[in-house]
Order: sequence, then structure tokens, then C-alpha cells
Amino acid sequence: MIPNITKGTRMHGLIAYLASPGRANEHTDPHLVAGSPSIMAWHNDDELNADAAQAIAKELDRARSVLGVEIPGGHVWHCSLSLRAEEGDLTDQKWADIAQDFMDEMGFTEASGRAPAQWVAIRHGHSKAGNDHIHIAASMVREDGTKWSSWRDFPRAQQAARELEKKYGLEELSPTHSTRGLRPGEREASERRGAPEPERRSLERKVRACATSAQDEAEFIRRLRRAGALVRPRYASGRDDVVVGYSVAERPHNGGRPVWFGGGHLAKDLALPKLRAEWPDSPQSAAEAVAEWQAAARGRRPVTIGREAHEPDPQMWERYSDEVARLRETLRSVPLDDHATWAHVARETSGAFAAWSAATEATPGPLAAAADELSKTAQLRRYPVRPIRSAGPSARGASLVLMAASMGGTGTAAQAIMLRQLLNVAKAIHDMHKASNDLRRARQISHMVKHQLSQVAAALPSVPAATPTADSEAAAAVRASTAGQVAGRSAGSVLPPSYVQSRIHASTRSGSTRPDVER
Repeated sequence: MIPNITKGTRMHGLIAYLASPGRANEHTDPHLVAGSPSIMAWHNDDELNADAAQAIAKELDRARSVLGVEIPGGHVWHCSLSLRAEEGDLTDQKWADIAQDFMDEMGFTEASGRAPAQWVAIRHGHSKAGNDHIHIAASMVREDGTKWSSWRDFPRAQQAARELEKKYGLEELSPTHSTRGLRPGEREASERRGAPEPERRSLERKVRACATSAQDEAEFIRRLRRAGALVRPRYASGRDDVVVGYSVAERPHNGGRPVWFGGGHLAKDLALPKLRAEWPDSPQSAAEAVAEWQAAARGRRPVTIGREAHEPDPQMWERYSDEVARLRETLRSVPLDDHATWAHVARETSGAFAAWSAATEATPGPLAAAADELSKTAQLRRYPVRPIRSAGPSARGASLVLMAASMGGTGTAAQAIMLRQLLNVAKAIHDMHKASNDLRRARQISHMVKHQLSQVAAALPSVPAATPTADSEAAAAVRASTAGQVAGRSAGSVLPPSYVQSRIHASTRSGSTRPDVER
């Protein structure tokens, strides 16, 4: 169950919209399923009309208007609770029970030990995507004039949703991984432009592909610019030589204005500090990166030319395919609860598919779908305080050669071998989710492999007989790690055989420090 929270100032506008036909007549039979006792005593489950919506909004707003309480940023709290379309529909009574328990947990009711705040839960049919859902509208002013605290309301809502999933037998979402969803306005904007997908998705894959293909920060910037993205740095306050974050945008068409997204807003693992954990950290590399950031911000040519301008040696295909195979082998000793390692591997594998998609797919296709699906495992709700730089087998080299797949000179047999090795890693990630009882994510990865990557495999030649084929080693490894024992190996992390802590600060040419935190 997915909670989505917004705040505002117009209670009448919110209730009127929830009781209306909607922007595309998607609202059907809007009615109350739960609410404060004083409101439910006057309104039943009949279909709401404009007069009923106005009366409900007035009652929700009564404490604020009578007592004259104002809340900076708005007093209207709005939260939608939605299921995946595949979960089907719940009854009104079950939604009523869920809404009551949810509001108890969020502290709006007398169960909090304080004066209650007025609220209602409205159900009006499926969303455009076919999701069964309800909308909760609540006043942030309690009946005694005190204010309901919105401090950390989003993580509190997430925690409440996880508990209710268990209580009511709903599909349980992962408590470990968290992704950033699209807003309805982003989908609508892409549809108006006739774009195949929202800009946030295409930019996320570009950044992911360029980050995993680059050997340092300066190369990452140059690769982004070659991929057609607009790039600008975010400097530390009062400085123009210390970069603490970045934003990217697609080039606008027909003289439009670019829409910028911060790296951390594209995906949690694409914030600049997370990316820097994989690159060299030295005064020279920091100075080279700052020079490229400045050139990008001013629209000037790149300062230097690096690997991104040259086609990789064809022999690298075999070398990096073997490295991905070694990565798969290393996963045999990774425990299920080593979330940082599994996220790291998923991020690199997603980046490899994103690089391949960028090189060969004019519009988002199966490779893009694979990158998007695996990126969900790459994003954690909580990351280690001090990131660890990888020194073991990696899929970063696969990204490098796949980024150049469309340049030719390698032959599709090499791509078929690389796909087979990446599929083995994806299978290991699938088995990890399945063994961790994250069945939803396991089903999604399985569906992606069977219905998306099978199309890619069908278009490539058969893998030569001498090439190892997909096997059950990854699955056996996960089963072994579940039991806590792996024959012949000690439990450990793929992140490296020898750990190398990344430094928090790096000196620039001027001798200043570069904070490794993106605000």
C-alpha cells in the first residue's frame, strides 16, 4: 500500500475535486468510507454531490476558522492510500478499517491521547492506472485549537502502511528499498509533448549509464554532455570552485524552457555524494572535475577529451564479460541482509543495461525496462554512513563497452555473451528478493526477464557452446546465505575483498575542501 502526502490551504477545493468527475471523468461514485464521528453521523455512503462536498469541507475547516488558528504552509493534510492494480479491489468496509487504523497511527484521532482533528476518507473508483485507492482529507488544527504535528509525517505514513499491510493481508512493500515515483503532472506533460516517457525517467537512465561508464567525475560530466543532457553544478555557498550537487535537463524543443532535476531527485543513489564514492578522490581529480563543471555551466566545450570519445578495444568485451561472470560468482557469499552490497550490484547492472539502451534504442525498449526495474533494488531507504569504494569484480566495465555497442566493430556474439552474464546477475538479484520474502520485487524482475530481455536474447545469435550458460549457482548461493553457511567460502561482501573507505572531503586546486554531502 502506497501513501502519498500533500499539503495545502484550500479544504473546499480539495473536497470539491475529490467529489467531482475528475480531470478525465475517472472519478466514479465518490462517497465517504470513513471519517470523524461527527461527520459520519450526518453523511452516509451515498454518492457525494456539490452541496454535500461543501458541507463536509466546512465541517473539516470549522476548528481553524472558529478558533482563528493559522499554520504556515497550509492547514490541509491530504494523503492517498493506493494498491497496485494487480491486487484487485477492497470492500468499503475494509477500506474504512484501514483508514481508521491509519489515522490512529498518524495521531489525528483520540487514540493519540490528544484532542482529535477532523478527517474523512473518500473513495471514488480507480485511478487512470487501474489502482484501487482512497483519499484522506484532514485538518491539521485539532478541536481544541492545538496543531497536529507534521514532523516526519512521510516516514511515519510509510511505517503505518507497512504495519497495515501485515494486519490486513495486503501485498507487503519492501522495508529496505525505496524509489521516487512520478507525479501525475509529469505523465500528463509528457503526453502533451508526445514524448514516449517523462523526462525524469530518460534522464535517470542517462545519468545512471554515464556514471557507471565513467572512471572519474570529469569523465561523467563529459559523457552526460555527449548524451545530449544539459548539466549544471550546484556550488557551495559563496564559492565557484566547490561543487556539492548537480542538476540535469533534457534539451527543450521549439524554444521551450528546460526542466531541471537534481541528481538525488532522479533517484536516491544518483546524488553526487553517492556517485563520488566510486571515483578517485584526489586534488587532481577534484580540480579536473571542477573545470568540467564550470565549462558545462557556461556552455563551453569540454576542457579535455577522454575515453568517452574513443571506441573501446574489441578485446574488452571478453575481458568485461569474464568480470561480470566473476561478479556473479562472488555473489554466492553475500548474505541476504547485506543490503548495501546488493544495492551496489543492482546499481551497476542497471547502469550496464541503461548504457546499452542509450546506445541502441531510439525509444525506450526492453533494455530500458531492464535498467528501470533493476534500479529499484539500487535505491535504499537508508545508506551506510560511510560509503565503501568497490575493489572487487564489477559491472562497470560492461557499461563502458555497452555504451559503445552501436559503434560496431565487436559483433553481436559478444553482446550475446555479455547479455547471458548480466542475466545471471539479474537472476541472483531476483533470488535474493525471493529469499528475503520480497515477492513483489521478485515477480517484477522475473516478468522483466521473461517478457523484456527475452526479446533482446531472441535478436542475438546463440551463445557459442564453449560459453558457460545460465545455471542455478546464484540461486544456490542465496539459499546457502539464507542458512548462513556457504561451503568453502567465508561470508563477506562483494564490495570488496579489501575495503577502502572513501574520504569525506577532497581538496580542490585552491586547497579548499569539497563537502561530500548533497543538500
